[in-house]
Amino acid sequence: MSFLQTVLAFVFCLGPLIVFHELGHYLVARWCGVKVLRFSVGMGTVLWSRRFGKDQTEWAISALPLGGYVKMLDAREGELAGLPESDLKREFTRQNVWKRIAIVAAGPLANFLLAILLFAGLYMHGVEEPSSKISVQTEAPAWQAGLRSGDVVSAINEQPVQVWSELRWQFIQSAIDKHEIRLAVERPGQGRVSATVPAAALEGLDLDGDVPGLLGIGVARPAPVIEQVVAGSPAERAGLQAGDLLTSVDGVQVADGIAFIDIIRGAAGKTVLVTLQRLGQPLTVSVVPQAEQAKSSKGTVTVGKIGAYVAQRPDMIKVPSSPVAAVGKALDKVWDTCAMTLKMIGKMLTGEASLKNVTGPITIADYAGQTARMGAAHYLSFIAFISISLGVMNLLPIPVLDGGHLLYYSLEVLTGRSVPERVGEIAQRLGIGLLLTLMLLAVFNDVVRLL
Repeated sequence: MSFLQTVLAFVFCLGPLIVFHELGHYLVARWCGVKVLRFSVGMGTVLWSRRFGKDQTEWAISALPLGGYVKMLDAREGELAGLPESDLKREFTRQNVWKRIAIVAAGPLANFLLAILLFAGLYMHGVEEPSSKISVQTEAPAWQAGLRSGDVVSAINEQPVQVWSELRWQFIQSAIDKHEIRLAVERPGQGRVSATVPAAALEGLDLDGDVPGLLGIGVARPAPVIEQVVAGSPAERAGLQAGDLLTSVDGVQVADGIAFIDIIRGAAGKTVLVTLQRLGQPLTVSVVPQAEQAKSSKGTVTVGKIGAYVAQRPDMIKVPSSPVAAVGKALDKVWDTCAMTLKMIGKMLTGEASLKNVTGPITIADYAGQTARMGAAHYLSFIAFISISLGVMNLLPIPVLDGGHLLYYSLEVLTGRSVPERVGEIAQRLGIGLLLTLMLLAVFNDVVRLL
């Protein structure tokens, strides 16, 4: 069921994005007076098609689901002999260069527009997510910078922060730029406090991983209080009760519910001593976690369970915005995401960032499935990010991509002459080779991540 959900989440993510991208080309082509012969969802052999409209444009579904295209009346793709003059005037290459630029740029711009609409809708609705209250590992870089568990981050590099996603975003941007992270935090009993994570602490961080976590920062979670005890479970037999505040296991202090669960999972079949507070009084009980089989990234493993539910949910916050503010935040988000993507590409080209950051369809499908299981808001946010990525990727100056064609037309604007056909053919072959190489690298990285 999980695999099927992942596949469906991937299809419903990528499919509409491709359609939206091609609709951008189609609508601007029609607006510029160019005749559109076919609009295809998918590549390769046409499986189904119907013709509609004054121009009898063929709307088709093709065999390969990854991709799509808009086929216009184009002298480079076939003989035009016998066509009426009214159609010849609507041929793509006969349009002035600015119309051709508009048609080609419309696809990526449509992806950016979709992302803006999705983010604006999410900001207006408000998305419930963890607040910017943090936990900090002792002696980690964040601890050495002066941060402490229980701090509520209110601003990073002078940018307001309210929720965890905003905090993580600012950390990633600082790690890419390799500049210090200046934080303003609210600390219980002390008020507003400042802290700075030096740029040196960001050197060598895996930008594809959990950047705040690598610096010792995590989402603050509630105290490890038992919420429910399952009847007949090892926890009930040991005397544990709802409301008990867990303080340590075998002398190891328990910071939160996750830490307690981790200890219990690793103690299958062993007797452990659990120290707790009940109605303000200390108490120690012994419990034997029951061994059970569970699936993990490493296969089937044996874990310990005691049949008690412990508080884990962090402080959550929902921040809805007005329509005007939501659109402004969405524009900033899309702009920042584009800038960060381009910076990462630049750093990979110069060797400052690893090529393992190149991801492909397997990773996208995996993340699509994960976010779909987390809820509609997370899934829509993921779709918006993928839409931005598609837009940026298509604007790269690589022949066969939209950006390659825009490069040709930009040269035509500067020189007054179109790119020679022979040069274009050679560039196309090089572009196809480069894209195939990137696809192989992306799939290789995807497989390595799975393994």
